[in-house]
Amino acid sequence: MKFLIATEKPFSPAAVKQIREVIENAGHETILLERYVEKSELLAAVQSVDAMIVRSDIIDKEILDAATNLKIIVRAGAGYDNIDLHAATANNVCVMNTPGQNANAVAELVFGMLLYLVRSGFDGSIGSELKGKKIGLHAFGYVGKRVAEIANGFGMVVLAYSPSLALNPEAGKRFNVAVVQSPEELYESCDIVSLHMPANEQTRGSINYGLLGRLPQNGVVINTARKEVIDETALMRIMEERANFKYATDIKPINHDKMVRKFGNRYLASVKKSGAQTNEANLNAGIAAAEQIVRYFAEGDETFRVNPVK
Repeated sequence: MKFLIATEKPFSPAAVKQIREVIENAGHETILLERYVEKSELLAAVQSVDAMIVRSDIIDKEILDAATNLKIIVRAGAGYDNIDLHAATANNVCVMNTPGQNANAVAELVFGMLLYLVRSGFDGSIGSELKGKKIGLHAFGYVGKRVAEIANGFGMVVLAYSPSLALNPEAGKRFNVAVVQSPEELYESCDIVSLHMPANEQTRGSINYGLLGRLPQNGVVINTARKEVIDETALMRIMEERANFKYATDIKPINHDKMVRKFGNRYLASVKKSGAQTNEANLNAGIAAAEQIVRYFAEGDETFRVNPVK
């Protein structure tokens, strides 16, 4: 089988070496497409491959239609909204992700951003400490759980909400997390909220003025999830109304330049999405993706499948 590693934003060389070893030790062939600029390069590369490993690369209907031999795509990471799941199912292509492999990298970024905000951008002026503050985790998957562990180390009070967690509050006890029953309760109970939900029909724009307004005047929101989950107009409005409200994001909003000018060190955005950009996360997610594909062909294992079967 031919495995294509297609990454506009490449894995580290060390990760590529070990991914190749997993693939080739199982008797398969590796094709590498890195730092491609034009979609036509990807279209040409997919035509003869049986499997693909991607990162944030856009895999749309046109790509899937061109990949006539393709049987499986694995997104090396948790989020998979860059892949057209409907088209994949229509073309009998299995789509998987690698949940949890980037969790520590993203969780550490949450606290890097949070420290920048609460310490006034390290400009020497008075800031605040994290100890004793209440942090709310909006969604409680792999990243949320790791954020909870780190927050406990800072001496913070940790609360969390997700629909599944609300039905099973006992699941929070292992992480010293108090479970709340609604997003509204989470925001009105916390000083800080960290977002960890995927972007889908239920979550797009769900972090709106009504929720943001439940935070205190000096509330803090950290978004290492997806740009689409936050209502950017509402965010701008709340930051204009509240002189001490703070926001950090790993995904630049549309009005990034305006926010930089207006809010100074109350606002922070990554130059480019950085949550999974560590050597360790590169390696973990890439190897997991290769191993999942090998198991798929050898055993029919679809454990991490995210699209329905046709």
